Amino acid sequence: MLMADPLHIVCPHCDGINRVPATRLGEGPKCGLCHGPLFVGQPIMLTKANFETHISRNDIPVAVDFWAPWCGPCAMMAPAFEQAAKTLEPRVRLGKVNTEEEHEIAGRYGITGIPTLILFRHGREIARQTGAMGVQDILRWIRAFL
Repeated sequence: MLMADPLHIVCPHCDGINRVPATRLGEGPKCGLCHGPLFVGQPIMLTKANFETHISRNDIPVAVDFWAPWCGPCAMMAPAFEQAAKTLEPRVRLGKVNTEEEHEIAGRYGITGIPTLILFRHGREIARQTGAMGVQDILRWIRAFL
């Protein structure tokens, strides 16, 4: 893909699919449907309604944190994951799946331990890591697959 080729970017607000020139990702692009910013510098919540769209229609990789509200290591890792979103966007989208609410998604990916991070590219899993990580570990892990 040439750098000038447009990329498909899914809106974190309305889940609309936008075409954005690769060279303009860092210029604060807005959604053509809802006019919200396409990059918000924080993980987005993924549910049964929007999960497939975000992991398969984004032309940028999507790192997903599978977590649960009762999980101590998940709570410890949450601020690091949020900081990673600020650092990695617009090159990578970060999302979160609450495994207590989204049993079907967790089951489909065989999530048996949390937190688990899965990195997707064009709808396919390209990497997986289980266990809490600090921000530098998250950044290093994701960047290793870019």
